Amino acid sequence: MKNKLLFGLLFLLQLSLFAQEQKLTSAEINEFKSSVEKETKNIKSLKTDFVQYKHMDFLSKDIETSGKMAFKAPNLLNWQYTKPYQYSIVFKNNKIYINDQGNKSTVDAKSKMFEKINKLIVGSVSGNMFDDNEFAITYFKTKDVYIAKLAPKTATVKKYIKQVDLYFPMNDPTVSQVKLIEPSGDYTRIVFKNKQINAKVDDSVFNN
Repeated sequence: MKNKLLFGLLFLLQLSLFAQEQKLTSAEINEFKSSVEKETKNIKSLKTDFVQYKHMDFLSKDIETSGKMAFKAPNLLNWQYTKPYQYSIVFKNNKIYINDQGNKSTVDAKSKMFEKINKLIVGSVSGNMFDDNEFAITYFKTKDVYIAKLAPKTATVKKYIKQVDLYFPMNDPTVSQVKLIEPSGDYTRIVFKNKQINAKVDDSVFNN
């Protein structure tokens, strides 16, 4: 009896969660995309703190890391992890510069795979992700956020990413959360905090 009651409650909870997400109409999609694209095209730089949660089914608790991110148009990007370890990744001049607690290395990013990953990350930050050639995109909303769900079309990206979910607060046209879902079902969720749009970002930030 208890099992049936528990199952019933979980089923009702699941239904309520699904009910919270509503698919956007064509008119709502056009309005949403227009609003985001209008605002993000004026983004020349962005600084933000972030907290990253890595979820893996075999772990009872998500792995939590945090740090800072800096973006400067058109494609300079620095992900800097500060807790619980020091690790930074800089995308610059078609190269990826990695600094792992003082151990530095460089990867050529001219390959199609790195090109797509770089575009994906920059687009996630700036909100400029509505490329129907690269992704099959569906749009949803809750009472608080718009959600764009992007499924990669190319086999190269599908190997690593099943879907990317972008969360946009109703009162903010820039991305507040990114969820990258792997083919296995494991996912990484990144929450942006203390965003500063068009704040001064020195080029030295991208020296790794």
